[in-house]
Formats: sequence, C-alpha cells, structure tokens
Amino acid sequence: MALLLNIDTATEAASVGISLNGDSIAFRENQHQKEHASFVHAAISDMLEEVGYSLQDIEAFAVTSGPGSYTGLRVGIAAAKGFCYAFSKPLIMVNTLEVMAKAALDSGNTFSGTDLLCPMIDARRMEVFAALFDIGLNCVLPPQPVILDGESFNKLMIERKLVFFGSGSLKFGPMVSSRNSQFANISHSAKDLGTLAEQAFQKKNFSDVSYSEPSYFKDFHSTSKTHT
Repeated sequence: MALLLNIDTATEAASVGISLNGDSIAFRENQHQKEHASFVHAAISDMLEEVGYSLQDIEAFAVTSGPGSYTGLRVGIAAAKGFCYAFSKPLIMVNTLEVMAKAALDSGNTFSGTDLLCPMIDARRMEVFAALFDIGLNCVLPPQPVILDGESFNKLMIERKLVFFGSGSLKFGPMVSSRNSQFANISHSAKDLGTLAEQAFQKKNFSDVSYSEPSYFKDFHSTSKTHT
C-alpha cells in the first residue's frame, strides 16, 4: 500500500497522476508535446491541492523510462529525480512499452490466451520502438528498435495472433496482410504507470537515483532478420 506520484512524458501526450494502493486518485493530461516541461510541475501542484497531500507525503516517485521522445524522457526523469533527491524518496522507473501493454490489458479489449501484445512507438521513417508481451504481461521480445518491412513479425503470426497498437502501428498497418494481425486504438497514461509502479514498490524494485538514465535505443534492425 503506497501513495505514489507517477509521471509519463515519454510520448506525444504527457500525463501525471497520484495513485493510492495502485488506484488513481488524481490525474492530469496534456496532449501538446511541446508543452511537457511547463505542464508537469503545474499539474502536480494542482493535483496535490486537489487531494490534500504534499510532496513530502509521497512515498515514491515513478516515471516512464523510455523508449520515447528524447526531450520528453528527460523532462519526466529530471522531475522525478529532483523530487527523489529533495525528499529522500525512492525512484521507480518502468519501461514505456510495458506501460502501453498494461494499458492494452485494461482497455476492455478481449484477448485470447495465446495472443501477443505488440506496443509500438513511432521513431522516424519506417523505424519504431517495439516489444512483445503475452496477456500475463510477461515479456516475450524485449523492448528494442526495429526497422519495419513487409516480413516483420511474420514468423510469429503463423501460429499466434499479434495485436499492434501505439503510434508506430499506424504506419505498419498497410504493410501487414496476415489474418493473425489485429490493430487496436489504445492509449496509455500515468494511470497505467501507477498500477505497475505499485507492484514495483511492493517488491522494492527501485532505481538508482544518481545513475539511472532514460532508455535510449540507437541501433535499429529489421525484424525480418531475427527470430520474429
């Protein structure tokens, strides 16, 4: 049971939330990517006033660690680290793609036991950041940079349905013809981060405040050349 402050600035929409025992009790969101830096601190102050807590009351600060926007990641992680230093509280970092997969599981969509979830974040050209998770949120393919082509993920789709979502899936859709592919409109936020952060808090899975860095991926490769 923990009172956590959750920050997600990794992608186009920024959001912050306060969760108690994994349940959201306050939430703010901004859809303008260029405003992430100015949005975060003002939104946090507003939420704290709403729920009657102070930053000192927060037991840990959680943030999406990437992949995502270079500037956005630094905004969120700098804010979270600053709070951790100021109030001597632990830092929780959760991979953005895992947060997206959690959002998919809680979206109300129906998945079968063998389905694989494939969150994708648009990078540039035909490049995305992607990962694969089963419906138990177990990682099947670790988060990595991928260059999409017509054969991406084809081997897996021979026997299993893959559910693609996120900004990167928009450019992948026209390339896919497999009947075992599904594309969904699913968004994530600090609410989804809060659920995973609560689990990390209970396991004391904390990150080093001094040395933790955003998860940047630089070397892209084609999935047609891998086991996928």
